[in-house]
Amino acid sequence: MSVFGAYSTYYNLLYQDKNYPEEANYISGLIKKYHPQSKSVLDLGCGTGKHVAELAKLGYKVTGLDRSEEMLKEANSQYPKIDFTLGDIRTFNIGQSFDVVTSLFHVISYLPKNSDQENTFKSIAKHVKKGGLFIFDAWYGPAVLNLKPTVRIKLLEDEKNKVIRTVESELDSMRNLVKVNYKILVIDKKTKKTQELQETHIMRYVFTPEVERLLNLYGFKLLDSHEWLTQKKPSLETWGVTFIAQKS
Repeated sequence: MSVFGAYSTYYNLLYQDKNYPEEANYISGLIKKYHPQSKSVLDLGCGTGKHVAELAKLGYKVTGLDRSEEMLKEANSQYPKIDFTLGDIRTFNIGQSFDVVTSLFHVISYLPKNSDQENTFKSIAKHVKKGGLFIFDAWYGPAVLNLKPTVRIKLLEDEKNKVIRTVESELDSMRNLVKVNYKILVIDKKTKKTQELQETHIMRYVFTPEVERLLNLYGFKLLDSHEWLTQKKPSLETWGVTFIAQKS
């Protein structure tokens, strides 16, 4: 599960158009709907801390966990008053429980093996208070198989660099996996020097019955699943689905 190495250097630039305030308000709306008394939140796979910071602005006591030292270095630099901790979502144990555990931006799809999923859900169950929530989004199998991954190119720049990111993906439908190959070309605006980075991320798409089985196995009940942000019913066009579960 070695991902977001060199990629992390340009993470914020690559996702500068992501609307973190809107997404945090969406998550807060789900919390208020299903467990309105919630105060504490643990965000797994928090990356550079954008979601954590926005949830903190909404009044939650938020802790962020990630296994990338590079990501957490950036998070601590940007948000020094927020608690961030280094850890693997499959094995973490931070010695406290929370009203809500979140795992956003399809972090759960970075668990390619059954054992990865099981260990993660087991670890999460230890950190959610009785009656608390586990909210996460993931790649939705029916849509992935219907739409199939395509080649995507993204052009970005900041005051220092121009960045061209090319994504080519390989579908492994026998194992419910997608091999996502990232190629990032960085051009220094001043010197015109170029740097090329390559990384491969293995993503697992999920189906509602397997998610429900995992949740039930570790003491959760699935309350709802819907399209990320829109809250529409999942369909063959819904690549990202949000799952909301409650600890029994």
